Amino acid sequence: MPHLTSTEIAGRIEDLYGAPLATLDAHVQDQPPGMLSALLGMHHDLAVAERSIAVHRDRLAQLVHPGRHIGGHEVSHVLDCARRLGEAVAVRDIQATTVSAVLQSLGRVSPPEPAPATTAPAVPAPPARPASATQGR
Repeated sequence: MPHLTSTEIAGRIEDLYGAPLATLDAHVQDQPPGMLSALLGMHHDLAVAERSIAVHRDRLAQLVHPGRHIGGHEVSHVLDCARRLGEAVAVRDIQATTVSAVLQSLGRVSPPEPAPATTAPAVPAPPARPASATQGR
């Protein structure tokens, strides 16, 4: 299963629930926890991991820039940044896999079709009384 980005996940959540992400975020604030809040939480964690990847990738590129001298002090920064980058990638991969699997298992449910109008069965007429019973009164 390919890893989807947080933007693609956001689009799938919006398609599934038929509303923009900001509206859905506001909606779950007033609701008990459920599938929507779980999906939005996973999306948030995925977006944070993607931002973390970008920050650590850029920092690592600065640290190992050609022409920059890497001494003993800088080596620890390079290693720490590489470790953090690896952790962010792992978190992103796990979040993307999980939220993709959950979204794949869900489908937008069409609103139920209205039941066809049924006419109530006619109430049967009471049985006719014999003529002899009505004459004696």
